[in-house]
Formats: sequence, C-alpha cells, structure tokens
Amino acid sequence: MGPNRRTKEACDILVNCTLFSGLSPDERAAVVALARIRALDAGETVFAIGSPGDQMMALLSGTIRISVSCSGGKELLLAMIQPGEVFGELAVLDGKERSADAVAETACTVAILDRRDILSFFERNPSAWLSLVKVLCQRLRRTDQAFAEVALLELPVRLAKTMLRVLNWDADSTLTEPAKIRFSQRELANMVGGSRESVNKCLRNWQRTGLVSISGGSIIISDRRALENIAGAA
Repeated sequence: MGPNRRTKEACDILVNCTLFSGLSPDERAAVVALARIRALDAGETVFAIGSPGDQMMALLSGTIRISVSCSGGKELLLAMIQPGEVFGELAVLDGKERSADAVAETACTVAILDRRDILSFFERNPSAWLSLVKVLCQRLRRTDQAFAEVALLELPVRLAKTMLRVLNWDADSTLTEPAKIRFSQRELANMVGGSRESVNKCLRNWQRTGLVSISGGSIIISDRRALENIAGAA
C-alpha cells in the first residue's frame, strides 16, 4: 500500500470519527486538514500521566490502552481505545497535565490534533461542542464504572464483567467459537484491582466447572452465558 493511499484511508477514518460524526462534510474536511499522522509501535507510550496535555488524538488503527497506576504498582485499566475513537480529549478543555497513561497495545496509527488548532476549530464551529461533550460523558461513565466495580463488587463478579468487556473490545470475538482472551492473569488482576493469585484461583474454579479453559497463554470462554450470569449477579 502506497503512502498516498494509506494517508487517504487514515483521513477517511478521521472524517468518520465519533467526535466529528455530526459535522458537515466541509467541517470534517477542515478537521482532517489540521491533523498529523503518526505511527506507533506496540508498547510505545503515547503520553504518560502528569505530562503536558496539549494535544488530542484520534485512533486510526490498532488499540490504545488507557490506565492509571494504583498502590503497590498495580494498574487500573480504564479503557481500550478502538479505531474511530478519540482520546486525550480533556486537554482540549483545560490544557492541564494528563490524568492517565496511554500506551499502544498493538502497532497503531493516530491522528494528532494540537489544542490550539482544535480550539480554533470549535470557535468557528460551536455546534461541534455537543459531540465533544458526548464523548466526555461516555469516558466519565466508563471511569466511574471501573472504580465502582473495584470498590463495591466481589472479585468473581468484577472478573466476569472485565472479561466480557475485553471480549467486546475484540472485534473478532463474536466471529470465533470459542472466544479467547489473550491478556495474562496478571494483567486481568490489574484490571480488576485484585492479586494474580486470587484471579488464578477464580479461573481455576471456573475451569473445573467448564466455564473456561486455559491454554497456550489464552483464556478460552467455553460458556459465555454462564459468565454473563456471574457478571449480572451484582
């Protein structure tokens, strides 16, 4: 694929990005003209908590992990950004330090929009603010849900909810039987705010009852309905 075609595909994704979906074709074209395209390797840090927040991004390909560090070196996963979604959008509003870490989970391509450019765009197109507010509300609900689950729910319920959420992030999970989760038990423990030992114990119990199987570094969901029942127990 040549660079011109790759750039065109990136622009097409950006034009249809959630944040700009309500704009007119001319308004969306104006946003595309402001963007810089950047490729990221898997594991590369996009931005770190506490770093200056002077840009927002739209994910064009790959997956971005948004997380915060907790006590004891643990990580609480807040979101997995998928193509067509924006992240780092709080910087558009206040330009303050980043409130979370963003790391490329896979090789990624992002469109970068500078705060000054995007604010200028919103000033010229005030109707676009509604789309930004919707994105912010969705992100806040996700964060509230993550913290509420850690604070209020028993580990099996938290783990079931998290595993189902991971399956929803994976676009292929509904196309394959059985569905697989490729996160390690330590990563799952970080997501649910538990220990690796407690997650391992829970998964082993589920394996004995036929709900999951563990093979080759993957957790295979054998009975998704039973997992949904556990998740709905709260």
